[in-house]
Amino acid sequence: MTDRPLLMLDVDGPIAPFDRFFRPWGYRTHRVPSQTWRQRQLDKGVTDPKPLRVWLNPAHGPSLLALPYDLVWATAWQAEADEHLAPLLGLPQLPYVSWESMHHKDPDGLHWKTRQLVCWADQRPFVWVDDEIGPQDAEWIAANHPGEALTMKIDHRSGLRPEHFARLTAWAGELGR
Repeated sequence: MTDRPLLMLDVDGPIAPFDRFFRPWGYRTHRVPSQTWRQRQLDKGVTDPKPLRVWLNPAHGPSLLALPYDLVWATAWQAEADEHLAPLLGLPQLPYVSWESMHHKDPDGLHWKTRQLVCWADQRPFVWVDDEIGPQDAEWIAANHPGEALTMKIDHRSGLRPEHFARLTAWAGELGR
C-alpha cells in the first residue's frame, strides 16, 4: 500500500468535456468504439451506431501522472476507460471502481457513486473529481469517511483546467499538516 492519496476520476465531463458545439481549446476529437455506448445506442433503436465522439486533452495524461496521487477511474466507463482512453492520454492501465449498481436513486439524494467510492477508498485520503457532485455528497463523505477527502465539481463543458491541477497539488501538499 502507498501513502499517496487516491485521485478518483470521472470521465464524462472532467476528462472528456461535452455539451458544447465547439471543442474546447487544447482538446482533440477521437472516435471511440465503446461497446457500452454501442449497446445503449442499439437499445435506443439506432441500427448502425457510430463510435462515440470524445474530446480529450493530450496534456492531461502527463499532468495527471505528475500529481502526487494514485489514480483510479471512478466512471461508468469502468474497464473501457483503460481500453479506449488511457492510451490516447498516455496513461498506464489504472484500477477502476467496479460498480455494484449504476445510475440508481439514493435514498438520501446522494450521487449514485458516493457511498461506493467511500467504501472503495477504504479509509485512505481521496479526491473525487466529477461533474455531478453536489454539496450533500461532500457533507456525507465528511461525516462518513474517516480519512481526509475532497470533492471537486468540474464544469462538464470545459473539463479539467489548470486551476484544478493547481488545487489538486495544493490539497495533496496540505495532507497531514
